Amino acid sequence: MSALDSTAHFHALLQFRGRTAAWPAAAAAAAGLGRIIQAEEYLFQAQWTVLKSTDCSNATHSLLHRNLGLLFIAKKNYEEARYHLANDIYFASCAFGTEDIRTSGGYFHLANIFYDLKKLDLADTLYTKVSEIWDAYLNNHYQVLSQAHTQQMDLLGELFENDTGLDEAQEAEAIRILTSILKIRESTADKAPQKTIFVLKILVMLYYLMMNSSKAQEYGMRALNLAEEQQLDVHEQSTIRELLTLISTEDHPIT
Repeated sequence: MSALDSTAHFHALLQFRGRTAAWPAAAAAAAGLGRIIQAEEYLFQAQWTVLKSTDCSNATHSLLHRNLGLLFIAKKNYEEARYHLANDIYFASCAFGTEDIRTSGGYFHLANIFYDLKKLDLADTLYTKVSEIWDAYLNNHYQVLSQAHTQQMDLLGELFENDTGLDEAQEAEAIRILTSILKIRESTADKAPQKTIFVLKILVMLYYLMMNSSKAQEYGMRALNLAEEQQLDVHEQSTIRELLTLISTEDHPIT
């Protein structure tokens, strides 16, 4: 199966908001070539407006180029897609930093292009970068909760409403990106099991912070089973067991 998911691409296109472009609700259910044409019309109008404007933020430029990149991926015009995704990464880096989760989407879509073009070394490098960005972000939030648990602090329930620090759309994007990378990693798990386990552990943290302990347990057990099957070092297995122990002792509601 291709790493590129046309449905996901069009879903991402629908996220473009503001006065530069407006998607009718019916576009989400549209299918076939007509949807691509409609996307192209709206995004080119948005591009023209942004180019004429003198006060568009780097974040707006990033979002525009990302959606143009997705449009050209859907059209399989990878040269244009790479151009726009490179610009997305540049403007997102200016706005948020090169290691920010809001920049990681550009790396991810660029990695998908290289994967489809069979440039697997380049794709692997970018998938690793995306994974490391999400690991760093989620680990910061995870450490706060794990330390609180260790110290047996009495945290108020409302603090657990959104422990990821992400809104619903960002959480959905994180799940989509990380599970997509996991599928690719699992296809070569026999050659590089550590990379698969790394993504599994990130998903454990994500679902733990989302208060979905059953999903966190599921990915944690998959990581542990793979570590045992591949006879990885004892420290790696111990780290995974600690994650599972922490999850099992938490009384988070499942969302």
